[in-house]
Amino acid sequence: MTRGEPRSLQDLLDRIPNVVDHLYNQPLTLLGTFPDLPPEFTNWRDEQHAWRESVALFDQSYHMTNLYLSGPGALRVLERIGVNTFRNFRPGQAKQLVACSPEGFLIGDGILFFLPDGRFKLVSRPGITNWVHYHAETSGEDVVIEKDAWSVIDPDRPRTVYRFEVQGPQAMPLLEELNGGPLPAVKYFRLGEMTIAGRRVLFLRHGMAGTPGAELFGPWEDREIVRTAIIEAGQRYGLRRVGSKAYITSGIEGVGWIPSPVPAIYTSPTLRSYREWLPATSEEAIGSIGGSFYSPNIEDYYFTPWDLGYGHLIKFDHDFIGRQALESMADQPHRVKVTLVWDGDDVTQTIRTMFSAPPGRRAKFIDWPLPRYALWQYDAVMNERGERIGVSTTCGYSSNFSAFLSLAVLDPAYSQPGTRVTILWGERNGGSQKPLVERHLQTEIRATVAPVPFADHARQYLLAARGH
Repeated sequence: MTRGEPRSLQDLLDRIPNVVDHLYNQPLTLLGTFPDLPPEFTNWRDEQHAWRESVALFDQSYHMTNLYLSGPGALRVLERIGVNTFRNFRPGQAKQLVACSPEGFLIGDGILFFLPDGRFKLVSRPGITNWVHYHAETSGEDVVIEKDAWSVIDPDRPRTVYRFEVQGPQAMPLLEELNGGPLPAVKYFRLGEMTIAGRRVLFLRHGMAGTPGAELFGPWEDREIVRTAIIEAGQRYGLRRVGSKAYITSGIEGVGWIPSPVPAIYTSPTLRSYREWLPATSEEAIGSIGGSFYSPNIEDYYFTPWDLGYGHLIKFDHDFIGRQALESMADQPHRVKVTLVWDGDDVTQTIRTMFSAPPGRRAKFIDWPLPRYALWQYDAVMNERGERIGVSTTCGYSSNFSAFLSLAVLDPAYSQPGTRVTILWGERNGGSQKPLVERHLQTEIRATVAPVPFADHARQYLLAARGH
């Protein structure tokens, strides 16, 4: 009698020898989670320049899941999950919701909106939306759940809402022209309302590129009218539409967001029922690990909130999952999120192997602007003695800074700007079974530690907007 296909993540884990080896060979990449957005509208270099020099239009309508919670028990569910404080959380506000395992490791993060109609909307990748959905469904609380899953599942299905982001030095003049006057003065991560082409549009003061602008959203049926109005008026401000290649790089030089850490759900005994709830087709089961860092222990891929720069969001003013573990970690040294600026000569030498060595003897191909061949990118970072001191995660080329950049998590002794480190580039044993990765040799690329956010203008803008 055959067992058939696994039905849940736990069922899958019970059948495979090692989850790291399973995920290391999966094909789903980050770029593969943008099925409805062209890689480029014009060219990714000019699209990157737009958020720095004029104004960029990001279409974020497809690659995130929208999870709505309402009802008398909704806030209690979120308080139970989030490490954040919920005191004084009111309609018209938003926050970066961070969720941890009972052991204090990150399961996921995303933007939680408290909508004017009283509903909560969580916009994020599946890691945290699945976690919140599970708790809303199993908590016994009186909660109404509405889920609008990301378009990876069905690219042809209309979404419930559109999401556009308008970013750049000309963003505010453009939005004011569209609105027919000044926008409401709202603080960072607060909601406002405006009008575009006669349609009511809500906006969040926020942006991936770390430049002035806003994230706009409204009913799906208004999408074409609103987008057309933005594009037409935007021509007077040098607007460029941004494809998926440039969009993914915006957060590296901008806000410094690491979009896809491995969710810490695979080993905790207390999360078995959650793993039994998660389908075997979920991102947690089919997402891919890639890069030079390898450990047979999946827990070595977990991050704490401090590792990702979320330490300031942890508030021990309520009971939440992981609180006890985080309290025990609070006074310990924490790894630090930094930007790495890759050495241009070493990158050039790595690319040069495409011309100087036969297939199989070259370095792993560096695609532009995104040399990412996995959903969860983990490259080993070493010190001058060859000792591993951290991992480099999301990476990409910035035409604005003429450099390859990555966001890394390092031991604190190596986190000061100007510190020289080395990235090990390429997968072990000549490469995994991922179809996007050819057989190759590992090589070393030197890098210099820089702050997060990397761009001066982003640091100045975010410091003024949010106070840190």
